[in-house]
Amino acid sequence: MAGDAAGRAPESVDQGWRVLRRLAGRHAGFFTTRQVLRTGCEVRVRHALGDGTVTRAGVGLLRLSEWPAGPLDEYAMWAAWFDGAAAVSHQSAAELHGVGRLCPRFLHLSVGRGRPPVTPRLVVLRRPLADIEVESAGPFLVTTPVRTVLDLAEADIGQSALDEVVGDAMAIHRCDHDEIRSASARLSPRAAARVRRALTGV
Repeated sequence: MAGDAAGRAPESVDQGWRVLRRLAGRHAGFFTTRQVLRTGCEVRVRHALGDGTVTRAGVGLLRLSEWPAGPLDEYAMWAAWFDGAAAVSHQSAAELHGVGRLCPRFLHLSVGRGRPPVTPRLVVLRRPLADIEVESAGPFLVTTPVRTVLDLAEADIGQSALDEVVGDAMAIHRCDHDEIRSASARLSPRAAARVRRALTGV
């Protein structure tokens, strides 16, 4: 590994480091050891770990030290793990949107591709999401309020909790009655009925 890096031209190593920093910049400074290998930056990162300009964030995860700690770092870190092919969803998305009081114990991610990490902290759902079903939260993606409502209608949360999520989403103008009703037509009969009950109570 070190021999390969030593044999590369300096401009090639510098280019790899620029690419790696650009990838890390998408996710609040987080990047993976897979990305280090892909960009050929093994030696550069090893030196950076030694001088403190890069720190270990977890198994297979690192971070550029210049990035300040923030309240949403965990979301950004897992977005980096999945190379951006993941969106915060379900209860975790509801918390981010400020709707309902679900107080999730786990971090819920919907993932299009990638190997999930071994951690009890994550609930990973494998499913593709259309671009219109997600929105940017800066260093990570989150399902839209409407998609979040639909996901929770299909999940096992109680009806009163769903009612509160729908009521809050409408009260703070994250989505409206017709938008939710129209989108719920794609749900199973049971989930669609749950959405109708929630809308009736608003």
